[in-house]
Amino acid sequence: MSLSRRNFVIATTVAAAGSTLLSACSSGGGGGGGNNPTDGATSYTAAKVTIGTKADSTGPAPEIPGAKKGGTIYGLSPQDFSHLDPQRIYYAYNSTAALLLHRTLTGYKTDSAGHQTLVGDLATDTGTASKDNKTWTFTLKEGLKWEDGSELTVEDVRHGIERLWAPFITESATYVQMALTGKGAKWRDAYEGPYKGKHLDAIETDKAKRTITFHLAEPKPDFNFTLGMHSYAATSPKLDTKEKYDKQPAACGPYKIKAHTTDKSMVLVRNKNWDPATDSIRNAYPDSFEFTFGITILDSTDRFIADQGNDQYAVSIYKEVPAERIQKVLTDPQLKARSFNGLLTGIYYYAINTKRVTDLKVRQALNHAWPLQQIRQIYGGPTAGDFATSIMSPDLIGYEKYDLYGKTAKPQGDPEKSKALLKEAGKLGMKIVYAFPNDPTYMKTKVVIENALKEAGFTPVIKPVDQTTYYDQIQQINNSYDVMWFGWSPDWPTAFTVIQPLFDGAAIGNGQNNISQTNISWINDGIKKNAVISDQQQAGKAWAALDKRIMQEVAPIIPETFQRRYYLHGSKVGGAQMDPQFASTLLYKTFVKA
Repeated sequence: MSLSRRNFVIATTVAAAGSTLLSACSSGGGGGGGNNPTDGATSYTAAKVTIGTKADSTGPAPEIPGAKKGGTIYGLSPQDFSHLDPQRIYYAYNSTAALLLHRTLTGYKTDSAGHQTLVGDLATDTGTASKDNKTWTFTLKEGLKWEDGSELTVEDVRHGIERLWAPFITESATYVQMALTGKGAKWRDAYEGPYKGKHLDAIETDKAKRTITFHLAEPKPDFNFTLGMHSYAATSPKLDTKEKYDKQPAACGPYKIKAHTTDKSMVLVRNKNWDPATDSIRNAYPDSFEFTFGITILDSTDRFIADQGNDQYAVSIYKEVPAERIQKVLTDPQLKARSFNGLLTGIYYYAINTKRVTDLKVRQALNHAWPLQQIRQIYGGPTAGDFATSIMSPDLIGYEKYDLYGKTAKPQGDPEKSKALLKEAGKLGMKIVYAFPNDPTYMKTKVVIENALKEAGFTPVIKPVDQTTYYDQIQQINNSYDVMWFGWSPDWPTAFTVIQPLFDGAAIGNGQNNISQTNISWINDGIKKNAVISDQQQAGKAWAALDKRIMQEVAPIIPETFQRRYYLHGSKVGGAQMDPQFASTLLYKTFVKA
């Protein structure tokens, strides 16, 4: 699995954060009445997703206390949505719009505390799997319609998946295509697409019974999570305009596109053919959403602070409070009350090239030496996130907190422990080549990293790498780096989507993401074994055990932080909260205050 657009954007936001969160204040202070930077602000803590029942999947969505229908919510963003065709959506920002327009077989029901439940969206429940998890069947809800009033059927769900084979669609996720064909990266060879009148043999539909069945080439016990990705949303063959669909897709969600001027604005209005009785996920209180693009995050934040005119009804769609304003927001009680924050999915870390750094004690010494506290101070202190000590992040099913290298007690690093390990290995003074994106923020963090490595008994060699080619260079198996900054976010909340791409020996190769080049039989076998455990809670426990063993017996990475973002909104916006899946404002819960 290559670094997805969704993961790429999340993983690289920190690289641009020198102009956003990273030089923010190091403590909350004033306004909130406490020392915690989240005091006084609405803070969403990552919570493990549960799998819902048929009752959980039945609409309408639970009402939000005090919410009323009507009015317009205004969304501000520096950029337009790059794709609106659901099959071309893999970038998290695009998914914030997709949640209003498109629907998938499954989706995530989010409560006011940010806790999520996987439920049936178009489907009546989260699907039924065969004992071997190779056959999955879903039944569509009754009363589903497109914006033109035509019925949404299982044929539309099938077409949405089949059109992923169209040559003009190159941006999508590929999990379902690979699972259906069993051909891995060569999945396109198995099918020519739907536009010549042929269907995929692996998908079976029964329109009368409203059922769709997927016959997989390999077992996938978390396939119902996969189908919640917007790449697999329904698309009607009758409404499909192929390449043109990206500009004006048909909606089956609560809103439809009224007007869209590329890079300037977009207006969404109610889709009168959306029936809330079919939707357990989305509230749809505003009559419309009006998005304005091309506004810098500093300008939009200043508009939120001023809180005048239509900006009282505005939200930031995807961009957090920038460094220049975070202290003002966190120390002004009124502003802080209009903010919310939450941890991003996934982890930021430093990969250790195990082909170059072959001694476990040296890799363990690097973990002890790494100056997490000094790094986070440059990022903005506690406001920038929590220290990471594991591979799995708190939002993943099965996450268990542990701290093998004492980073909670000594986040500044333990040079004496590091030196002792290097002496045991006979590697005191070992040269370590550290690579990172050539960005102002990382030019600051490299100073504290270099000093910490020297103090811990290493000889550091610092290698800033051009930002535009950074991933290309570190994803080469013959690169000359020992330690490399990296980040990863899961595509759905199971550890398979983290541990497999990062530590499976099969994921080693130019352009792939196992950049630590870890290739150990018990890890490879553990990934295969855990990937087919049917009960996701049991699977989560197995993944957590594998996570800890990897860090204890291999130590192929140095965990850094679980990043945090702060958002601000206008005084007359209600219901604004963090979307745990896409690290953005959960737009479909917002409403205009009376």
